[in-house]
Amino acid sequence: MKHSPRLWTVVGCSLMAASLGAGATACGPGDNPLSARPYDAGDQVAFNQAQGGRPVDHNRPLEVTAKSAGGRITDVTAVDGLGRRLAGELTATGDRWHSTAPMAAGTRYTVTVSTEDERGAPGQRTLTFDTTPAKKVLRVEFGPSDGKYGVGQPITAELDEPVTDRAARAVVEKGLVVDTPPGVEGAWHWVDDKHLHFRPKEYWPAHSTVSVRSNLEGVRITGAMHGAASKPVRLEIGDRVEVLTDAASHSLTFKRNGEVINTIPVTTGKPGFSTRNGVKVVLGKQYFVRMRGDTVGIGGSENYDLPVYYATRVTWSGEYVHAAPWSVGSQGYENVSHGCTGMSTGNAAWFFENITEGDVVQVVNSIGEDMPAFGNGYGDWNMNWKDWRQGSALLKDTQDGRTPADQARLRPRV
Repeated sequence: MKHSPRLWTVVGCSLMAASLGAGATACGPGDNPLSARPYDAGDQVAFNQAQGGRPVDHNRPLEVTAKSAGGRITDVTAVDGLGRRLAGELTATGDRWHSTAPMAAGTRYTVTVSTEDERGAPGQRTLTFDTTPAKKVLRVEFGPSDGKYGVGQPITAELDEPVTDRAARAVVEKGLVVDTPPGVEGAWHWVDDKHLHFRPKEYWPAHSTVSVRSNLEGVRITGAMHGAASKPVRLEIGDRVEVLTDAASHSLTFKRNGEVINTIPVTTGKPGFSTRNGVKVVLGKQYFVRMRGDTVGIGGSENYDLPVYYATRVTWSGEYVHAAPWSVGSQGYENVSHGCTGMSTGNAAWFFENITEGDVVQVVNSIGEDMPAFGNGYGDWNMNWKDWRQGSALLKDTQDGRTPADQARLRPRV
């Protein structure tokens, strides 16, 4: 006869009870101290912070001690108003716990202390208190704004105060959290003391979602300066659009998701005004722009003042892809512009309708200078990945300089 697991459990308990005597309750919950509800451990533990009342100094470490020789602390969790857990260390004997990181400023902490007495019965005590506000704050503004972008769009972070110390930069960088599709590797790069850019190793995956938020609110960055709250940003990535302009063959190739969908005859910058080589990211689009040579330092016989339509901007210094009906005879044959990429009005209208901010526009075979990584638009993709990662304050030194990115910089979206 096959017995069920339930029957065997009952028989086993009955036999044990019989062997222990009529008064034994070995199988019942009452004699197991771990099964009891936690008792109030208020008499067992002491805090160096007072509950309620005036805010406590955020610079003062949090400390919890066991008052009773017969009991000990088993665990302490200290969580602030944003759900961030305060790091701490418990002694091996369980008589003391202390924080190992600064408390956040201007927030409320909830501290839960778990204990056990000499019988092993669990106890618990909870304390809440507020911390003093920061005397000085660091604000972060993310860019671009919420919206739909191409696969080449970097994320930017602008600080309202310079941060020069490497340790302080590491604190800032850890607090700037980028949520990306699984498997995407990326890193922050310090452009200067107040600006950071984030990009993945390769272009963003098409039709993905990327968001960035700050976890710096109340966090000590350096001295008396703490982080302030920041507005998060969410990017919806569209098709993988890649434009390749060949200045030598005077042609522009438009690819969407790996497929060539249009090839357009163009003219680029003539000698002395050659278009910059390299990868550029679309900064924006304007149906009409009045272009004047003197605004970019071009005067004399080369000066111009033209109404331009269907203008797609790729540098801050004034390089566009736009309609140039005055040079249709040269498009596909020679370079006659002052640095922009010109095409017929019909082709420019088509390009304008199919290009999106954040899409990639690359120029090759020009005799001009190379597009810089920073300072004239988004040339971020012109820097190789190893050099890009060297711009992170979280990069750990190794023999070959190639270590995994710190996980605080890149948290996959789940």
